[in-house]
Amino acid sequence: MTDVPSDEFAPRPKLLTPQVLQQLCTRSNAQGALRTLSHYGAIIGVGALIGVIASTHGVLWALPLLPVQGVLIAFLFMAVHETAHKTAFDSRRLNLAIGNLSGFLIGLPYDYYCLFHWEHHRHTQDPLRDPELIVGPKPRSETQLAIAYSGLLQVAGRLRLLLKHAVTGKVTVPWVPAGRRATIVREARAYATGYALLLLGSVALHSALLLWIWVLPLLLGQLILRPYLYAEHTGCDHTRSAFHNTRTTFTTRIVHWLAWNMPYHVEHHAYPAVPFHALPKLHAIVDGEIKYRGQGYVAVTRHTWAWFRDQFDGTKFGSK
Repeated sequence: MTDVPSDEFAPRPKLLTPQVLQQLCTRSNAQGALRTLSHYGAIIGVGALIGVIASTHGVLWALPLLPVQGVLIAFLFMAVHETAHKTAFDSRRLNLAIGNLSGFLIGLPYDYYCLFHWEHHRHTQDPLRDPELIVGPKPRSETQLAIAYSGLLQVAGRLRLLLKHAVTGKVTVPWVPAGRRATIVREARAYATGYALLLLGSVALHSALLLWIWVLPLLLGQLILRPYLYAEHTGCDHTRSAFHNTRTTFTTRIVHWLAWNMPYHVEHHAYPAVPFHALPKLHAIVDGEIKYRGQGYVAVTRHTWAWFRDQFDGTKFGSK
């Protein structure tokens, strides 16, 4: 995906000179490798611990680790997102490799997501053109809202779309141009083949290991990822300015690590060419321009939940 230009309506604080912005946009293989290795290292470590405990003491003893593993795997969405912008690494090949690996692990085809996300940046908070407002569940009751916040419908939806692309060979969503549809079909078929081979291998080996260290944790992790994603734009203005249509949420260091600094989401939308590791510096410069400032994800989730409840009449919704 080509980098989206800076928001044409974004304020330009005096300290954010062209020279400073150019420095902030410097990409780093070292920074990308450090974040990737630490994230994947944590997944491998917790997964290995689940496997050892399950094999020596039984699966029940490993259950408390499944939510931890789930959050780590689900938040590989952030690796897909950063590599979609080609800012995780200076190397294009590394961006593509980590993007596809992470996309495969969370059931989100990488090339498809790049096109989806490009459209989101172009039309953020536009009810008619932002794909995050077009797709996904439209809750109209407390029960439907709770299901939406579980993230399971979103996962089921993208896997269903993947299978549709793979089986029918047809791509009809408007954010995939005609010239890219064949690529999206090939990608879907490659992902589907990979999942089928892993399933067949597990059956042949009579092993449920992948179920316990990958599939079930991924589903559990949506319970944290989905509220996090809803915090990014829900309840913000329907305007072109990233400083008004997006929310930055102030949170802990561990969440910043897990989310690849994307709690600085206003900063990212205003200047999407700035890589994840430079967002704290960018925040220090543009902080005073931010309209929506969340004070922790618990408080913001209460706010977004209340916002959705107010929309039960079906007039407008936000989704990701």
